[in-house]
Amino acid sequence: MMSQSCQIKAVRRIAGAALVVIAAGVTGCSKGTDSGAHEKPTAGGPTASSASSATRESTAEDAVAAWVTAIVEGRPRQACLVMAFPATDASPARAGTPAMCDGNTPEVRKTLDTVGRLRTSFTPKGSTGDPQVTVAQVPVTGDRAVVPADRVTVDGQALDKVVLSHSTGLKPGQLDVKTESTRIDGAWYVTDFDLHIG
Repeated sequence: MMSQSCQIKAVRRIAGAALVVIAAGVTGCSKGTDSGAHEKPTAGGPTASSASSATRESTAEDAVAAWVTAIVEGRPRQACLVMAFPATDASPARAGTPAMCDGNTPEVRKTLDTVGRLRTSFTPKGSTGDPQVTVAQVPVTGDRAVVPADRVTVDGQALDKVVLSHSTGLKPGQLDVKTESTRIDGAWYVTDFDLHIG
């Protein structure tokens, strides 16, 4: 199998990873997902319009766990709140905010669509849609931490194995998935998603 890789240095380009997932035969695209228009509410949980304080995760692991949980629950706007958008020449990196993630800019629409496409790939077969996500502690270098998918469990299953279970023609060891978390103004956000096949 030809080696393929995709490294996303900014969350707004996370779409590239979704395309690699799809090209590899992983069912990362669900026609039932529509950028969060029908996100399911969570009992007692924050919503996109009231979650600004709840999304200030105190560790890299918490940020990744919150992001994966929101994806599996079909809440792309909640996932957006735990993401940081890249710096540009005009502005520094921007953490997701309710105003931004409730917006309708091309950047936000693309992000929500892509996060929605990852839902099937991140969901264990037979899942009830109410995932128990845990992330093992990883080393932190400065304000950055990389979380390999085998350190993330969804309903007791390692995320790399969950993604592999939805694939066609891939074998163990051919898939390498990592998520990067970055500390911005004292809180942690998902800033990178790296997927390598080969």
